[in-house]
Amino acid sequence: MTTDTAVSDFIRFEQHEVGQVREFGAYQVTEAEIIEFAGKYDPQFFHLDREAAKESLFGGLCASGWHTCAMTMAMLVEDMKPRGRSLGSPGIDALRWRKPVYPGDVLSVRTEVVELRASKSRPEIGIVVSQVAVRNQDGVTVMEFLSNGIFPRQAG
Repeated sequence: MTTDTAVSDFIRFEQHEVGQVREFGAYQVTEAEIIEFAGKYDPQFFHLDREAAKESLFGGLCASGWHTCAMTMAMLVEDMKPRGRSLGSPGIDALRWRKPVYPGDVLSVRTEVVELRASKSRPEIGIVVSQVAVRNQDGVTVMEFLSNGIFPRQAG
């Protein structure tokens, strides 16, 4: 592992346990942010035009699913800050957008560790697989996915 950051700055693979749950976040979704994100990355009418969006399947202006992913990532990183950081991720699996996210929604995150895999080819790292559920202020799951996080392993 080549880095200028001390190993002590990282959350360790061994600090995770299958079944471990974390709940955090309170991300306030705004209309301005929905429109700004959509204008750059997902310029569909139901993300850009409040009036036209009323005629969509969503019944009103809503956030792009990709925007919901970005807001979730912000909450995940913020939650890690006091504990350390990860080495990144090889990706996510089984991404599902369950319900629309509207202006005024307040999003939160629930993670549950479902699998721990020590790397066979790189013994200094391990993969932590977590089920991630993003919920609105009413407790309704709006998005879910499996997250694969890479963390350093203790030597020996």
